[in-house]
Amino acid sequence: MKIEVRYESGIKLVLKYIKDVFPEVDREIDHWINMCASSDNDLILSSQAQASILHKKFHAQGGCIYSLYPNTDLKKAVKFIVSLQTISDYLDNLCDRAGVYDESAFLQLHLSMLDAVDPDREPSDYYKYYPYKHDNNYLASLVKSCRAQLSELPSYGTVRDSVIRYIRQYSEMQSYKHISKDKREDRLKEWASQYIDTYTDISCWEFSAAAGSTLGVFVLYAVASDPLLTADAVQMINEVYFPWICGLHILLDYYIDSHEDIKTGDLNFTYYYENLKQCEERISFFIDRSLDGCRYLPYPEFHITVVKGLLSMYLSDPKASTGLNKLTSRRLLKKGEENTKFYYALCKILRTFKKL
Repeated sequence: MKIEVRYESGIKLVLKYIKDVFPEVDREIDHWINMCASSDNDLILSSQAQASILHKKFHAQGGCIYSLYPNTDLKKAVKFIVSLQTISDYLDNLCDRAGVYDESAFLQLHLSMLDAVDPDREPSDYYKYYPYKHDNNYLASLVKSCRAQLSELPSYGTVRDSVIRYIRQYSEMQSYKHISKDKREDRLKEWASQYIDTYTDISCWEFSAAAGSTLGVFVLYAVASDPLLTADAVQMINEVYFPWICGLHILLDYYIDSHEDIKTGDLNFTYYYENLKQCEERISFFIDRSLDGCRYLPYPEFHITVVKGLLSMYLSDPKASTGLNKLTSRRLLKKGEENTKFYYALCKILRTFKKL
């Protein structure tokens, strides 16, 4: 039976998000950028750490919507989400912007993400195969910060296996995606073939996109604040978030970056659609499945607001209105139904004042 949805609470959630969460994110970001700017660091590591924070801050901002999930401690959730997302963005830069193409080095670096979500693991030597190694304990401190927040969640044991699965898939996909251009496609196909039979409605590239989202981890962190959380509830959340909300998240990200990625030679999963029309149809399909699935979850308004927020945040980016994308973006925005135009306008204002 579907749960009745009252959309008006979504607007209150978004306003609270801007008022209470954004300043907390800024405080955490300032802490980490001061640490990674140390003169003791290798210049490459320091520059990539700073760039990943300055240019990808909106990733942490977006993820921190989950700090407002019912019964979640806002400050602790922001600490966890910013710390884990900062690891993710930092490693993305190390794999993509430092002139390194070593699969072993990338997999080793990403052990930091597994260590961050599994307090029982013995911490690894993250830079073992990477040519640059001195980061003034930056990466290890981010891992420690994540672990500290997990230790206080009453139901982390209920979500732990799912979180580790998300992180393992994320780490593998990111590692294979950034190896040399002549090997990365075949390596990703080989990797995705292990999982794709479970997801008959999507392609291997859409699966890879979904694996690239951290939203599944963030929502499970939030729901683990409930001491009465059940395994059945976790399964319901997983089925809606993966591949649908996670896939929508990254497909939108790649959609707006498609022209830019052509210039840089970065692999973009929307390139595997036949044309822009098919890209629109598939993203629309992910929107429909996401919104429909949210209506069966506890606190459906919260999850529906997240989906509409994704549409508003990504489609308000100026890149979403480049060339033929303008008409496609307009149609995708309409798929968000009620209130999405309000969130979109709000994102535009935040962009004008450089808050997003």
